[in-house]
Amino acid sequence: MTTSSTVPPPATTGDEVARHADRLWQAVRSGDEHAAGAGARAALADGVPAETLLLDVIGRVQRKVGVEWAANRLTVAQEHAATAINDRVIAMLAQHPDAAPAQPERGRVTVACVDGEWHALPARLLAEVLRLRGWRVDYLGAQVPAPHLIAHLHLTNPDLVALSGSLVTRLPTAHATLTACQATGVPVLVGGAAFGSDGRHAHQLGADAWAPDARQAAERLRRPLARRASDHQVLDDLPHLADQEYTLVAGNARQLVRHVLAGLESRFPAVRDYDDRQRDHTAQDIAHIVEFLGAALYTDDSEVFSGFLAWTADVLHARAVPPVSLLPALDLLEHGLRDFPRAAGLISRSRQALSEALHAPGRPDPERNDPGKPA
Repeated sequence: MTTSSTVPPPATTGDEVARHADRLWQAVRSGDEHAAGAGARAALADGVPAETLLLDVIGRVQRKVGVEWAANRLTVAQEHAATAINDRVIAMLAQHPDAAPAQPERGRVTVACVDGEWHALPARLLAEVLRLRGWRVDYLGAQVPAPHLIAHLHLTNPDLVALSGSLVTRLPTAHATLTACQATGVPVLVGGAAFGSDGRHAHQLGADAWAPDARQAAERLRRPLARRASDHQVLDDLPHLADQEYTLVAGNARQLVRHVLAGLESRFPAVRDYDDRQRDHTAQDIAHIVEFLGAALYTDDSEVFSGFLAWTADVLHARAVPPVSLLPALDLLEHGLRDFPRAAGLISRSRQALSEALHAPGRPDPERNDPGKPA
């Protein structure tokens, strides 16, 4: 890897960036791909640097897409359409003459998402920013199985791997993947919401570097990455896994979901009147709870579980489902894991925190199923 650097172009004013972001938002909100592309070309013509357009316009709009979906102001179909339009705008920019990569080439990097991670746009944005900064980029996209990633590394011999993960439930897979990459002698930079806003899980899992966003990742790569020793083991990073609780909970996830679902009819009588569709959604919600419990056990980080519960309560409220319904589900899950002290204690503490938050002064009544907004 060379140590030469390319200084990114200066940013435009905040008002100008906000104006272009609003224009793109209106286009993707209405599903108008033509308007979205025209807006991006107009921004380049107005002098907005390609990197700024990628990160501060498209990236900002994509974050808003996620917020609007969580608040139930976008359907799943609208969210998918908006994401697809943003992805095609990025592809258009990659071929635009005003977005040519810097010269000379700095090195080669493989950009990929963790297996099971379908949120590919953050990785795509990083790939394009690195290309603009002069890197030769192999962008592998979403859900890359570790064996195929390792085969690609042997084939191409890159200077580093940039691994993206948004879902904290994929951290065990991310850990195995980055360890396998390092075993080939290739250092790994990680990023994405899964690794924590402060990078705590990146450091915990032994990544060679972490960055909170694409711009800072590109800046970090102006310096070579120091490589870790190749003889470290999983238990060196995560000694708490010796109690086997993560392995047993993950291996019995389906049984735990069935146990909770069966018990909910007596604990939460409204479930008795659910139709098949509502039951399927409830089972999926319980499965997500068990998945995040597993991630919290893997990382030994209670905030992984409590944070997911708080987010889920808000999403349920936005969808006219009383968030208090989470509490009996947690009671049943704790009962099913009563012989697992770390898991049971984590559930108990998180349930208590959630209950206090739901009944806090000024918060909407957690028993109501009408959030006061369109469903």
